[in-house]
Amino acid sequence: MNEHVLIVDDEKEIADLLEIYLKNDGYIVHKFYNGTDALRCIREQTIDLALLDVMLPDTDGFQICRQIRQQYFFPVIMLTAKVEDGDKIMGLTIGADDYITKPFNPLEVVARVKTQLRRYVRYNHAACEANAEASEEYDIRGLFLNKSMHKCTLYGEEIALTPIEFSVLCYLCKHQGKVISAEELFEAVWDEKYLDNNNTVMAHIGRLREKLHEPARKPKFIKTVWGVGYTIE
Repeated sequence: MNEHVLIVDDEKEIADLLEIYLKNDGYIVHKFYNGTDALRCIREQTIDLALLDVMLPDTDGFQICRQIRQQYFFPVIMLTAKVEDGDKIMGLTIGADDYITKPFNPLEVVARVKTQLRRYVRYNHAACEANAEASEEYDIRGLFLNKSMHKCTLYGEEIALTPIEFSVLCYLCKHQGKVISAEELFEAVWDEKYLDNNNTVMAHIGRLREKLHEPARKPKFIKTVWGVGYTIE
Protein backbone atom coordinates (compact mmCIF):
# COMPACT_ATOMS: atom_id res chain seq x y z
CA MET A 1 0.00 0.00 0.00
CA ASN A 2 1.40 3.42 -0.98
CA GLU A 3 1.73 5.91 1.89
CA HIS A 4 -0.06 9.26 1.81
CA VAL A 5 2.26 12.24 2.33
CA LEU A 6 0.95 15.73 3.08
CA ILE A 7 2.97 18.74 1.83
CA VAL A 8 2.13 22.19 3.22
CA ASP A 9 4.30 25.02 1.87
CA ASP A 10 3.32 28.42 0.48
CA GLU A 11 6.40 28.48 -1.76
CA LYS A 12 4.83 26.89 -4.83
CA GLU A 13 8.14 25.97 -6.45
CA ILE A 14 9.29 24.04 -3.38
CA ALA A 15 5.94 22.28 -2.87
CA ASP A 16 5.77 21.31 -6.55
CA LEU A 17 9.35 20.03 -6.53
CA LEU A 18 8.78 17.88 -3.45
CA GLU A 19 5.59 16.55 -5.00
CA ILE A 20 7.47 15.41 -8.11
CA TYR A 21 10.20 13.63 -6.14
CA LEU A 22 7.79 11.94 -3.74
CA LYS A 23 5.44 10.80 -6.51
CA ASN A 24 8.40 9.41 -8.43
CA ASP A 25 9.16 7.32 -5.34
CA GLY A 26 5.61 5.94 -5.26
CA TYR A 27 4.01 8.11 -2.59
CA ILE A 28 0.49 9.53 -2.85
CA VAL A 29 0.89 13.28 -2.34
CA HIS A 30 -1.61 15.80 -0.95
CA LYS A 31 -0.22 19.29 -1.59
CA PHE A 32 -1.46 22.58 -0.15
CA TYR A 33 -0.18 26.14 0.03
CA ASN A 34 -2.00 27.13 3.24
CA GLY A 35 -2.84 25.64 6.61
CA THR A 36 -6.64 25.81 6.37
CA ASP A 37 -6.87 23.47 3.38
CA ALA A 38 -4.22 21.19 4.88
CA LEU A 39 -6.13 20.76 8.15
CA ARG A 40 -9.29 19.98 6.21
CA CYS A 41 -7.40 17.28 4.30
CA ILE A 42 -6.10 15.76 7.54
CA ARG A 43 -9.66 15.43 8.84
CA GLU A 44 -10.95 13.88 5.62
CA GLN A 45 -8.01 11.76 4.48
CA THR A 46 -5.76 9.18 6.13
CA ILE A 47 -2.29 10.76 6.23
CA ASP A 48 0.87 8.76 6.93
CA LEU A 49 3.36 11.66 7.15
CA ALA A 50 3.26 15.47 6.97
CA LEU A 51 5.87 17.92 5.66
CA LEU A 52 5.03 21.29 7.22
CA ASP A 53 6.54 24.65 6.34
CA VAL A 54 6.88 26.86 9.42
CA MET A 55 5.81 30.12 7.75
CA LEU A 56 2.39 30.04 6.05
CA PRO A 57 0.03 32.83 4.95
CA ASP A 58 -2.83 31.94 7.34
CA THR A 59 -1.09 30.19 10.25
CA ASP A 60 2.26 28.53 10.95
CA GLY A 61 3.56 24.99 10.89
CA PHE A 62 3.94 24.89 14.66
CA GLN A 63 0.22 25.50 15.14
CA ILE A 64 -0.67 22.83 12.59
CA CYS A 65 1.68 20.40 14.33
CA ARG A 66 -0.01 21.11 17.67
CA GLN A 67 -3.42 20.38 16.17
CA ILE A 68 -2.16 17.18 14.56
CA ARG A 69 -0.75 15.93 17.85
CA GLN A 70 -4.10 16.38 19.57
CA GLN A 71 -5.47 13.44 17.56
CA TYR A 72 -2.84 11.81 15.35
CA PHE A 73 0.48 10.05 15.76
CA PHE A 74 1.83 10.04 12.17
CA PRO A 75 5.33 11.52 11.67
CA VAL A 76 5.73 15.27 11.14
CA ILE A 77 8.75 16.85 9.46
CA MET A 78 9.12 20.63 9.76
CA LEU A 79 10.50 22.66 6.82
CA THR A 80 11.89 26.13 7.46
CA ALA A 81 14.31 28.77 6.27
CA LYS A 82 15.15 29.53 9.90
CA VAL A 83 18.27 27.97 11.38
CA GLU A 84 18.00 29.03 15.04
CA ASP A 85 18.21 26.20 17.58
CA GLY A 86 15.21 27.67 19.39
CA ASP A 87 12.95 27.02 16.41
CA LYS A 88 14.21 23.49 16.07
CA ILE A 89 13.74 22.75 19.77
CA MET A 90 10.25 24.26 19.68
CA GLY A 91 9.27 22.06 16.75
CA LEU A 92 10.53 18.92 18.45
CA THR A 93 8.94 19.89 21.76
CA ILE A 94 5.45 20.26 20.30
CA GLY A 95 5.66 16.86 18.65
CA ALA A 96 7.58 17.13 15.38
CA ASP A 97 9.77 14.14 14.54
CA ASP A 98 12.35 15.82 12.31
CA TYR A 99 13.44 19.27 11.13
CA ILE A 100 14.89 20.26 7.74
CA THR A 101 16.22 23.72 6.92
CA LYS A 102 15.98 25.36 3.50
CA PRO A 103 17.54 25.22 1.02
CA PHE A 104 17.65 21.44 0.92
CA ASN A 105 18.27 18.61 -1.50
CA PRO A 106 14.91 16.99 -2.43
CA LEU A 107 16.61 13.59 -2.33
CA GLU A 108 17.51 14.19 1.31
CA VAL A 109 13.86 15.00 2.07
CA VAL A 110 12.74 11.77 0.43
CA ALA A 111 15.34 9.86 2.47
CA ARG A 112 14.09 11.48 5.69
CA VAL A 113 10.50 10.63 4.74
CA LYS A 114 11.45 6.98 4.25
CA THR A 115 13.26 6.90 7.60
CA GLN A 116 10.34 8.39 9.53
CA LEU A 117 7.78 6.12 7.88
CA ARG A 118 9.95 3.09 8.60
CA ARG A 119 10.12 4.04 12.29
CA TYR A 120 6.40 4.76 12.40
CA VAL A 121 5.53 1.34 11.01
CA ARG A 122 7.97 -0.36 13.37
CA TYR A 123 6.62 1.41 16.48
CA ASN A 124 2.97 0.86 15.60
CA HIS A 125 3.37 -2.80 14.80
CA ALA A 126 5.63 -3.63 17.72
CA ALA A 127 2.60 -4.36 19.89
CA CYS A 128 1.50 -7.04 17.45
CA GLU A 129 4.74 -8.99 17.65
CA ALA A 130 4.37 -12.21 19.59
CA ASN A 131 7.33 -12.00 21.94
CA ALA A 132 7.84 -11.59 25.62
CA GLU A 133 9.09 -8.04 25.40
CA ALA A 134 5.87 -6.86 23.75
CA SER A 135 3.85 -7.80 26.84
CA GLU A 136 5.85 -5.63 29.26
CA GLU A 137 3.97 -3.56 31.80
CA TYR A 138 5.26 -0.95 34.22
CA ASP A 139 3.49 0.55 37.23
CA ILE A 140 5.51 3.25 38.94
CA ARG A 141 3.76 5.31 41.62
CA GLY A 142 0.60 5.82 39.58
CA LEU A 143 2.31 5.91 36.18
CA PHE A 144 1.23 2.83 34.23
CA LEU A 145 2.55 1.66 30.84
CA ASN A 146 1.35 -1.32 28.87
CA LYS A 147 3.70 -1.92 25.97
CA SER A 148 1.53 -4.42 24.09
CA MET A 149 -1.44 -2.02 24.11
CA HIS A 150 0.76 1.07 23.65
CA LYS A 151 -1.14 2.61 26.56
CA CYS A 152 0.02 5.08 29.18
CA THR A 153 -2.08 6.25 32.13
CA LEU A 154 -1.30 8.58 35.02
CA TYR A 155 -3.44 8.04 38.12
CA GLY A 156 -5.99 6.30 35.90
CA GLU A 157 -6.15 9.06 33.28
CA GLU A 158 -4.92 8.08 29.82
CA ILE A 159 -2.01 10.15 28.49
CA ALA A 160 -1.73 10.52 24.70
CA LEU A 161 1.89 9.91 23.67
CA THR A 162 3.46 9.83 20.24
CA PRO A 163 5.25 6.56 19.34
CA ILE A 164 8.65 8.13 20.05
CA GLU A 165 7.52 9.65 23.36
CA PHE A 166 6.14 6.27 24.41
CA SER A 167 9.40 4.54 23.46
CA VAL A 168 11.48 7.07 25.44
CA LEU A 169 9.31 6.66 28.54
CA CYS A 170 9.19 2.89 28.15
CA TYR A 171 12.99 2.67 27.91
CA LEU A 172 13.41 4.72 31.09
CA CYS A 173 10.82 2.59 32.90
CA LYS A 174 12.48 -0.61 31.72
CA HIS A 175 15.74 0.63 33.24
CA GLN A 176 14.14 2.06 36.38
CA GLY A 177 16.77 3.08 38.92
CA LYS A 178 19.52 3.38 36.32
CA VAL A 179 20.76 6.70 34.95
CA ILE A 180 20.45 6.66 31.15
CA SER A 181 22.63 9.02 29.14
CA ALA A 182 21.16 11.09 26.32
CA GLU A 183 23.45 9.17 23.94
CA GLU A 184 22.17 5.74 25.06
CA LEU A 185 18.55 6.90 24.97
CA PHE A 186 18.87 8.41 21.51
CA GLU A 187 20.60 5.37 20.00
CA ALA A 188 18.11 2.97 21.62
CA VAL A 189 14.98 4.84 20.52
CA TRP A 190 15.99 6.52 17.26
CA ASP A 191 18.34 3.72 16.18
CA GLU A 192 20.89 6.25 14.91
CA LYS A 193 24.36 7.36 15.95
CA TYR A 194 24.24 10.12 18.55
CA LEU A 195 26.01 13.36 17.66
CA ASP A 196 27.24 16.00 20.09
CA ASN A 197 24.93 18.98 20.68
CA ASN A 198 21.90 16.89 19.73
CA ASN A 199 18.91 18.45 21.50
CA THR A 200 16.38 15.87 20.33
CA VAL A 201 16.35 13.86 23.57
CA MET A 202 16.09 16.98 25.73
CA ALA A 203 13.16 18.25 23.68
CA HIS A 204 11.25 14.97 23.98
CA ILE A 205 11.97 14.71 27.73
CA GLY A 206 10.56 18.22 28.10
CA ARG A 207 7.45 17.24 26.16
CA LEU A 208 6.98 14.10 28.29
CA ARG A 209 7.29 16.09 31.51
CA GLU A 210 4.67 18.51 30.24
CA LYS A 211 2.24 15.69 29.46
CA LEU A 212 2.90 14.07 32.85
CA HIS A 213 2.27 17.44 34.56
CA GLU A 214 5.75 17.34 36.06
CA PRO A 215 6.86 20.40 38.08
CA ALA A 216 9.95 21.95 36.50
CA ARG A 217 12.02 22.09 39.71
CA LYS A 218 11.05 18.81 41.37
CA PRO A 219 9.81 16.26 38.83
CA LYS A 220 8.29 13.16 40.37
CA PHE A 221 9.03 10.74 37.56
CA ILE A 222 11.71 11.72 35.03
CA LYS A 223 14.64 13.21 36.90
CA THR A 224 17.77 14.80 35.46
CA VAL A 225 21.15 13.77 36.80
CA TRP A 226 23.20 16.75 35.63
CA GLY A 227 26.11 15.83 33.43
CA VAL A 228 25.05 12.17 33.32
CA GLY A 229 21.53 11.68 31.96
CA TYR A 230 17.96 10.85 32.99
CA THR A 231 16.42 8.38 35.38
CA ILE A 232 13.14 7.14 36.81
CA GLU A 233 13.90 6.16 40.39
